[in-house]
Amino acid sequence: MALVNIPRLDLLHYTEGSIDQRKQFVQDIGKAFNETGFVTIANHGLSEELIAELYQTVKAFFDLPQETKDKYEFPELAGQRGYTTKGREKAKDSKTPDLKEFWQRGQTIVGEDYSKTDFPDNPSVEELPRFDIVTGEIYKKLENAGRNLLKAIATYLELEENYFEKHVINGNSILRAIHYFPIENPEALAPDAVRAGAHEDINLITLLIGASADGLEVLTKDGEWFPIKAKGEDIVVNVGDMLQRLTNNKLKSTTHRVVNPPVELMKTSRYSVPFFLHPKSQMSLASLDSCIDAAHPKAYEDYTAGQYLDERLREIGLKM
Repeated sequence: MALVNIPRLDLLHYTEGSIDQRKQFVQDIGKAFNETGFVTIANHGLSEELIAELYQTVKAFFDLPQETKDKYEFPELAGQRGYTTKGREKAKDSKTPDLKEFWQRGQTIVGEDYSKTDFPDNPSVEELPRFDIVTGEIYKKLENAGRNLLKAIATYLELEENYFEKHVINGNSILRAIHYFPIENPEALAPDAVRAGAHEDINLITLLIGASADGLEVLTKDGEWFPIKAKGEDIVVNVGDMLQRLTNNKLKSTTHRVVNPPVELMKTSRYSVPFFLHPKSQMSLASLDSCIDAAHPKAYEDYTAGQYLDERLREIGLKM
């Protein structure tokens, strides 16, 4: 199997470190995002206790009766708020839905006028008073960590450190709690039915809290699938398609998937909580001039983040 550079980096080296530590962090994250598009991050601001409560609370929601969960599904919001049931979402080029259900929490706008069409309210789960509190706290902490990571990425790209700030403060980021449900009759599954089909993320960067079980794999340059195993307290961070477009493929949005467990574990659940860091919809994703040259001609049409998100939501079956 090919060796894959997925370094473990300490975010405090960037936010509170010496000049040399900050420079090293910037180079390390840039190198990894040039190659595999993945890193693992320690000291991200989430305590083990908060993560443990998050998973307890998420499990409690998905354990609710189906008719209760269905109260929180709003198809008109294209899965961007509340609950999305089994069989709705699929990978971009797949015809078979993923084996999962999920909940999405969006931005709470502070200090700006906004349209509820663009930023609908987050529904409250009346059966679980701690659910909204815990997911809200996780959202803000991951957003803060993501903003610091984007500062390091901007520095690596030789942009002004706060380049992304005006685009992501009050941006369209999403916290998704996923339940990969037990597979009771494996023999009845479609041959291509998996927990999450091979895909790339839509957004700028994704921050993933360590999942409750193995299964995440990344596709290497050699066309091999490589399992990602983070330490339990770390988060996994990867580049999304928006950042790849912005950097004209300098930073890699790597294909990844969640495979089904071994047969003996098919009847167990897997929980995962990624944070998709999105900019405001009006941000231009036109490739940076500094990332275009004779050896790297411009690869993409100019899109805004909103246009690109709309296109991708239709491709994965969440928007009609």
